Amino acid sequence: MDTQNPSAPPRAQSAPADNPTRTRRHGGGITHENTRHTTRFVVIGNHLVQHPELSLLAIGLGCHLQSLPTGAGADIKSLAARFPEGPTRIAAALRELEAHGYLRRERHRTETGRIVTRTVSCNQPSAGRREPVDTGCPPAKRTPPPQRRTVQKALPAVPQPGSTAPALLQTATDLLATLRRHDPRLLLSATDTAHLVPGVAAWLERDVAPSAVRHALTTGLPDEPLHRPAALLAHRLADRLPPPPPFRTPSAAVPPPRHPLRNCEGCDRGFRAPETESHCRDCRTAVASHP
Repeated sequence: MDTQNPSAPPRAQSAPADNPTRTRRHGGGITHENTRHTTRFVVIGNHLVQHPELSLLAIGLGCHLQSLPTGAGADIKSLAARFPEGPTRIAAALRELEAHGYLRRERHRTETGRIVTRTVSCNQPSAGRREPVDTGCPPAKRTPPPQRRTVQKALPAVPQPGSTAPALLQTATDLLATLRRHDPRLLLSATDTAHLVPGVAAWLERDVAPSAVRHALTTGLPDEPLHRPAALLAHRLADRLPPPPPFRTPSAAVPPPRHPLRNCEGCDRGFRAPETESHCRDCRTAVASHP
């Protein structure tokens, strides 16, 4: 009666405290019923789906991006149209993935000059990163390299107007100053505005209304932040410059008719008038006032 089973553990073994997913719950917990996929599947690493810092939305969005074919839309607008979370939450999840190395966004200029953003999904964020070798020695102190001064690239050239009339240049300046009302990203500095004013004046010279110039500069802008809006506007002013208006021959002014000189039958004073008039203007006025 007192004999114990030597193969039985003295007490139930509990799962490690740092891994609660392995806790035995009297037969509860998750089980898997797996079927091998042969088509239409993607391999997702556990480092993503079980990431300890990413939100559930970021993990799900990361899995979705890795399953997309090359060239599929992965911008905020496309994802917001696909999922119910909305652009604000999707943008926050994309920033999480970018911060942890699962996402990279690169800007490219197309053959037509349009700047587009290419989203790169990384299934191994640490791929290609070399970890430092542990030699057991304290790291040597390194002198930080001198910081290089970043030289900003010059803005693209803009068309030049044939006239520098103050009224024309002021209209162009006012137009550029109001662009930020249509898109807050188009807030321009005084230096950028001075560079762009001649290009806008060249458009206005070609019989383009200010509203049409504003539409050409603010329509179809990229969804992502504009790091240098003046460069984009300069490119549009040069690339989309309309042709000059058709030449119109100025119409010749028709001189007024010159009537022959005749004598007034009332006062015998000379005056010019059609043949139907026999009296000068003063005599006609006198007759009209004394019928």
